[in-house]
Amino acid sequence: MIFYYLRLAAISLRRNWGQTTLMILAIGLGIGVCMSIVTINYLMAKDPIPDKSSQLYYVQLDNWDPNRPAESPNEPPDQITWMDHQALMSAAKAFRQTGNASATAIIRKPDDDNFRPFLARIRGNHADFFPMFDVPFLYGTGWTSDAHRDWGADQVVVLSRETNDRLFGGEDSVGREITLGNPTEFSSNLFRVIGVLDEWRPVPRFYDLTSNYFSDPAEIFIPFGLILSQGLSRSGNTNCWKPTGDGLRAFLGSECVWIQYWTELRNHQEKADYMAYLDQYVTEQKEGGRFPRPLNNRLSNVNEWLDHENVVQPEAKMLLAVAVMFLVVCLLNTIGLLLSKFLGKSSEIGVRRALGASRGSLMYQYLVETAMIGFGGGLLGLLLTWLGLESMLAIFGSDASNLMRLDLNMVVAAVALAIASAIGAGLYPTWRACRIDPAAQLKSQ
Repeated sequence: MIFYYLRLAAISLRRNWGQTTLMILAIGLGIGVCMSIVTINYLMAKDPIPDKSSQLYYVQLDNWDPNRPAESPNEPPDQITWMDHQALMSAAKAFRQTGNASATAIIRKPDDDNFRPFLARIRGNHADFFPMFDVPFLYGTGWTSDAHRDWGADQVVVLSRETNDRLFGGEDSVGREITLGNPTEFSSNLFRVIGVLDEWRPVPRFYDLTSNYFSDPAEIFIPFGLILSQGLSRSGNTNCWKPTGDGLRAFLGSECVWIQYWTELRNHQEKADYMAYLDQYVTEQKEGGRFPRPLNNRLSNVNEWLDHENVVQPEAKMLLAVAVMFLVVCLLNTIGLLLSKFLGKSSEIGVRRALGASRGSLMYQYLVETAMIGFGGGLLGLLLTWLGLESMLAIFGSDASNLMRLDLNMVVAAVALAIASAIGAGLYPTWRACRIDPAAQLKSQ
């Protein structure tokens, strides 16, 4: 029976091709605008590491100015100092833990004079970074967590897949060497490749929300201590609430926050124990003259941290509401067109009712017709969504490429929304048409 109704719907749509085109355009335009905004909000708000998001906790310690909070109304800084990073890493109270920070360096190939050096984004981190965040490897592996490597005594690197393609043509580069140098200096040092990442682009880049958290991960990963020992140029945010003094030693001994710190705590007991340790640590630091503010330590899991940092901006939510309203307006126009179309079939409906067709079968037939309109609108909406995302990518640049893309979930959602919207819009016109008195229509013939 469904194929019979599909054939009748196709005949009806072709017969009234002008109205059909207008309805498909209305639904497609509404779906295109709405799904463009929905896609961005979906990628901004989705859980970037669903299997472990409830076990990964971001650490905040309130070492800030006693006269004012780091952020209103009473928020601690969103990063920690070098002194606290050293203490927490040395204590190793969590199942896994890592500090991480960003830097930049000039990359060269020592065995290729024709290779053009380029500026790369560096991520300094500890060995636990890779298993904590389920980072996949294409070749090799990360470094071990022993102090010799984890603090940067060994000059080793892990490359992103894209960087390995650029440097070594995608070959297994484990054991090869590159040089990293400070962009402001001419000196550089040899580093040995021990691993190459497979494709890994968490959206948003949850492990570092202090800068553009929708950009790609770093191109090169190195043991944390190498950022300082190799004199690499640190990047990212650094905030201080009192003078630091001159030189690196003074900076490291200051109350400047610049390191993101994560822990993996597998259950509520581990979280409670770690929070107790943080409170104890800060209390001890207070006795030494640090942490002048009241005790205000925080542990936030991945989704809590995304909410805290307002990854989905209020403006994006407002824009989503406007897009939904635009879709509603398009559907109201579709309802008007469907009402005109179905009421124009009054005589046909009257004859079919007189011949024994039930209201239910007629409603089923016309809802199949509206579903076909919705399917056509969904396909058009997908095209318009893609064009909209490409246009926004051209405006905002490559840093937004992780947001301006359709995945399979959103493709299915767009088509399903279009069909459901069309059926919803067709309910009232179909009901009105099927309420027609067949006797009155036959008399008018």
